Amino acid sequence: MRPLTLRRLFLQCSLLAAILFVVVVVALKLGAVPVSLYGLGRDLISVLLHQTSALSSDYGMIVIDIRLPRILLAIFVGASLSVAGTSFQALLRNPLADPYILGVSSGAAVGAILAVVALTHLALPVWLATLATPLGAFLGALATIAAVYFLGLREGQIDSGTLLLAGVISASFLSAIIIFLMSTLSRDVRGMAFWLMGDLSNSLQPSLRWILGAGFFVAAVAIYTTAADLNLLLAGEKEAMHLGVDVRRVRLVVYIAASILTGLAVSVSGAIGYVGILVPHVMRLLFGSDHRILLPTAAFGGAIAVVVADTLARTVVAPSELPVGAIFAIVGAPLFIYLLRRGSI
Repeated sequence: MRPLTLRRLFLQCSLLAAILFVVVVVALKLGAVPVSLYGLGRDLISVLLHQTSALSSDYGMIVIDIRLPRILLAIFVGASLSVAGTSFQALLRNPLADPYILGVSSGAAVGAILAVVALTHLALPVWLATLATPLGAFLGALATIAAVYFLGLREGQIDSGTLLLAGVISASFLSAIIIFLMSTLSRDVRGMAFWLMGDLSNSLQPSLRWILGAGFFVAAVAIYTTAADLNLLLAGEKEAMHLGVDVRRVRLVVYIAASILTGLAVSVSGAIGYVGILVPHVMRLLFGSDHRILLPTAAFGGAIAVVVADTLARTVVAPSELPVGAIFAIVGAPLFIYLLRRGSI
């Protein structure tokens, strides 16, 4: 493992940030209504200079009010799921571990649906109503990972294979609950079927955007503080304990922080598969397995992947849209098979 230097970390993250910038510009340009590069650049400069009155009538609303918030949401979702998947794979020492396979995404979806149901029957204050869906998703994710964790314990130690099977079974059970809820409750809940397959078209209130941003920052920083410990955990829990790692603390921090990231992402985008399992593997092939570098590069890689997938979802069959999860399944499954045959997983 190459030694970590700030220069190396900065260069790799800068490269991915430049790629993300290019992808964002292309995503802003493409869509059911084509936007010229001149009009796009003029509107972006007007926003940066806070000259909203200078926005072109043709492109201003499309670029700034519709596409840009959606792209920012895609960046948040991709980074959250990728960081969560990277940390789960390291903690469990299993290349197949990710929020979707472990059932965490399904648990978050159940929590979000129940929160929506509660909002339709309860008169809650505005601030609490804004927090209800993300909070319900987080509680659902946390309850699921706690159940899967205890099911995976063998004599006080985590058995990776057993935990993975417990996650698959839990995901299947929770998916059945989701189908039951959508089949028996109101039409508003039935309409969440498209959302559950991955939908980034929801417009979020500014207050909720700040909550998502703050939640991502706190959870991602918490996971990054365990990066060196995750490197040692790859050798096994007993070996890590002998090297001075507080395994229980790392477990608690990673499980809670990864559940927060998953819950927040699912609450605004639905359950998108393959992001948390494929992006970490691709970044590991490109930049190595040092989690001090892998975690931030996975965040950038996930953001790039989801922005690209969402752009395809809204342009392939424009003016209609495809679920983002369907795009990832179509592209991710062959890529996963290739990595599996290559021996990278």
